[in-house]
Amino acid sequence: RQSGGSNEVKTREFIKAAKLFPSGTARQPLPLQVRNRYSIMKAKISGNIVCRRVSAAKGQWKEVMIMKKAYRRIFTIVLDSFGVGAMEDSPQFGDVGVDTLGHISESVEEFKIPNLQKLGLANLHPIRQVKSVEKPLGYYGKLREASRGKDTMTGHWEMMGLWTKKAFRTFTEHGFPPELIQELSRRTGRVIIGNKSASGTQIIEELGEEEIATGHLIVYTSADSVMQICGNEETMGLENLYRYCEIARELTMKDEWKVGRVIARPYVGKKKGEFRRTANRHDYALKPFGKTVLDTLKEAGYDVISVGKIYDIFSGEGITEFQKSQSSVQGMDQTIELAGRDFHGLCFVNLVDFDVLWGHRRDPVGYARELERFDVKLGELMKVLREDDLLILTADHGNDPTYSGTDHTREKVPFLAWSPSMRGGEKLAESENFAVIGATIAENFQVEMPEGTIGTSILNKLK
Repeated sequence: RQSGGSNEVKTREFIKAAKLFPSGTARQPLPLQVRNRYSIMKAKISGNIVCRRVSAAKGQWKEVMIMKKAYRRIFTIVLDSFGVGAMEDSPQFGDVGVDTLGHISESVEEFKIPNLQKLGLANLHPIRQVKSVEKPLGYYGKLREASRGKDTMTGHWEMMGLWTKKAFRTFTEHGFPPELIQELSRRTGRVIIGNKSASGTQIIEELGEEEIATGHLIVYTSADSVMQICGNEETMGLENLYRYCEIARELTMKDEWKVGRVIARPYVGKKKGEFRRTANRHDYALKPFGKTVLDTLKEAGYDVISVGKIYDIFSGEGITEFQKSQSSVQGMDQTIELAGRDFHGLCFVNLVDFDVLWGHRRDPVGYARELERFDVKLGELMKVLREDDLLILTADHGNDPTYSGTDHTREKVPFLAWSPSMRGGEKLAESENFAVIGATIAENFQVEMPEGTIGTSILNKLK
């Protein structure tokens, strides 16, 4: 504010965002009378304040302080394995022409996902049954994976800033080495059966009766860097199963045997056709090899709430509260319930059924129906989100349910961002890594990206 017509600026002028801009954000340009009188000379961002030094008509100077947009809560939901087309290097991973979303669409007659449609999914990727929209509600783009891999841990860790340059070891082709199996058998006191890459439900059907009758231990792997151990809750008991997995985790810390996760896979039932896995799964994952955005958020005092298997993927690092889920539908119900709570920070969600139930089992129809169920829950979530909430939808890799084998597929993943405070969205440039997510979250909450991490924020593009 100028005093008495003097050329000297006596005080700073503070213009409240609530007065100038809808919803307390700096989305709209300065009012006409301000634009006509001042020309912006320099911008400096400090915290949540944008400080602009402007020149008055008569050569006078003043600083205008405007609140910069910041979200109080960010909900990041990972649709596990929901790829949107092959990476350029996918042939190096044995994946040619893969396209999870595209091939799901080609495999079904009806595909109703109205809320994903509104957010711009059909603008991002052609969908036979779903038209693109002229004015999508959200911002949409594709993310490429920088890390060498196509597994769960690599994808999630990269989202939060970690670049995995060497892929985790897999034992898909021939199972685990005899030396490892022999040592595991010696330490557990049980004969190991299985030792191959298989679907969890199928191997239980194949070997469950033998395990119950003989006390043998079912061990198997998949296309992921993982050792999975089955145990019947009624005959082996959960405590024994968990103890065997702890032994396996210790053994698989050796470089030549190192896997990303050891997973306890409990089940119940007494004979084929009756077996079913329970919700008492437990993951023994490697800890992230460096600090992630989750750590810096927690250290800064923000809430970091995980839903689904996020806690296991990060081995609890950087998490302030966690909830396990028995299904993707339940995971969305938990997220909707959390949206009704007053917290400040990040809600990080993984919905695994897309991958486990439909991708690995090569069931495109089941995958389509799961997406439709998700879309219904997405609509419920969108109704309860607040003006200062940001929703991000993405994936960690692909798993084309029409492709050969049962492996994940090396694909680009979607990035859909929406807030009730937005007045429409647009297409974003394709990002060179998943870490754009963590970097955007970090900038929003004004925390530093940890040393050695990657990622560039696009917060300023989400207007």
